[in-house]
Amino acid sequence: VQLQASGGGLVQAGGSLRLSCAAAGRTFTLGWFRQAPGKEREFVGAIAWNSGRTTYADSVKGQFTISREKAKNTVYLQMNSLKPEDTAVYYCAAGPYLTSDQYEYDYWGQGTLVTVSS
Repeated sequence: VQLQASGGGLVQAGGSLRLSCAAAGRTFTLGWFRQAPGKEREFVGAIAWNSGRTTYADSVKGQFTISREKAKNTVYLQMNSLKPEDTAVYYCAAGPYLTSDQYEYDYWGQGTLVTVSS
């Protein structure tokens, strides 16, 4: 499975951004993770490809939304009301289970940088 994340950029606090993750190959679960400077990578959310069921980290519930477009084999991360603390490199990853455990994800995209200015 090959994953290509895109859509990162610079946005002002309070703004919105939508990230995309295009997947080549069969996937069961697509997850989003992020890594802020000097911090460990953390789970953001994930979606089960077939059912569309989603799960989110508590820190982004109500702020971020994950969706998928089957025809394009693409998963989206809609990020609203962005804050400077959302600044990070965002990664998409594919795995067999709907889980927040990054070690359960076998395939990773290259990451896309999101910078939120205050």
